[in-house]
Amino acid sequence: MPLALLALAIGAFGIGTTEFVIMGLLPEVAGDFGVSIPTAGFLVTGYALGVMFGAPLMTVLGTKVSRKRMLMLLMGLFIVGNLISAVAPTFSVMLIGRVVASLAHGAFFGIGSVVAADLVAPDKKAGAIAMMFTGLTVANVVGVPLGTLIGQSAGWRVTFTVVAALGVLGLAGIAKLVPDMPRQEGVRLRHELAAFKNVQVLLAMAMTVLGFGGVFAAITYIAPMMTHVAGYADGSVTWLLVLFGLGMVGGNLLGGRFADRALMPMLYVSLGSLAVVLALFTVTAHNKIAAAVTITLIGALGFATVPPLQKRVLDQAHGAPTLASAVNIGAFNLGNALSAWLGGVVIAAGMGYTAPNWVGAVLAAAALLLAVLSAALERRADPVAPTDPAAAGSEQNQPVKQRAAVHN
Repeated sequence: MPLALLALAIGAFGIGTTEFVIMGLLPEVAGDFGVSIPTAGFLVTGYALGVMFGAPLMTVLGTKVSRKRMLMLLMGLFIVGNLISAVAPTFSVMLIGRVVASLAHGAFFGIGSVVAADLVAPDKKAGAIAMMFTGLTVANVVGVPLGTLIGQSAGWRVTFTVVAALGVLGLAGIAKLVPDMPRQEGVRLRHELAAFKNVQVLLAMAMTVLGFGGVFAAITYIAPMMTHVAGYADGSVTWLLVLFGLGMVGGNLLGGRFADRALMPMLYVSLGSLAVVLALFTVTAHNKIAAAVTITLIGALGFATVPPLQKRVLDQAHGAPTLASAVNIGAFNLGNALSAWLGGVVIAAGMGYTAPNWVGAVLAAAALLLAVLSAALERRADPVAPTDPAAAGSEQNQPVKQRAAVHN
């Protein structure tokens, strides 16, 4: 794998850390600013909304510069946002810092996915995307627990200062290691927007919302579920989330590896298995060991869908994938928000802390149905495309020319 993928993974690690570490530091932040925990929760909501709206906005603004330069600008924005959070004198200023940092999130992963795919041969594209997303998954295993520990012992401001330093490291890596790929000639904003007329692109994004929503329907309420149902102590929830993170890392890498061989079958298996495991979680949540195993499986199966879904969007968007790729990152966050809301609805209705697992199972099953529909429509529209040797040869030759242009 090219070293440039390591630079992208470092940037992804920093972004993943700042996105999730705030959840473990809300009490400290709320206490320092004298606000309630629900009010401090706007730091999470504001970030998610910033990702959703920032992904297309920043990508559109970056259509006139090279992808490498845009990645560097996005990391600069990420650094500034975290430094604002670190020195914020008031809660409102910290919220601004969180939103500023979030604006870089979606576009970084969207543009980074395109760059990662262009760095390797056609049969390794999903694996390259997975390698970049490994930074995000490892952040949940290492960055978030470590950042929480630093924040609780040395102060939350130190945590955000360290995250900003990670951004500097990622920026330096991108500047040094990522090749300066020129903008694709002839591609303008209208070409990027035209991708959204493709029903396959829209179906892939809907699969992202529903499939990833299935994961976070359960994980959002993992703390009360594990303490009130499984019988874990409050302090054990952190280690259960580490298991979830380990599952994410493994599932992400396996998803990238097998998606390069058989993308749609990989989606069938991961989404179908995810729906089954989430449904079983309503039972396994009552046993400590079974619950821990199930949480790991949810992380693995959920993130096994990330590389194939992201590659599916890139493939279907054809010659103008950048905006579609970035918007699909926003779709992951939309799935998070949708599932968290639905999970809260069923709990508020008195159905118990395991009820969100049923919500997640239904969402994952719906994503599976969309995957089957997508494949059926594709076969009906172009039944000979997969076996067309001329088309295959043309597709394989294009990245070679791109790489030759980079090195020349």
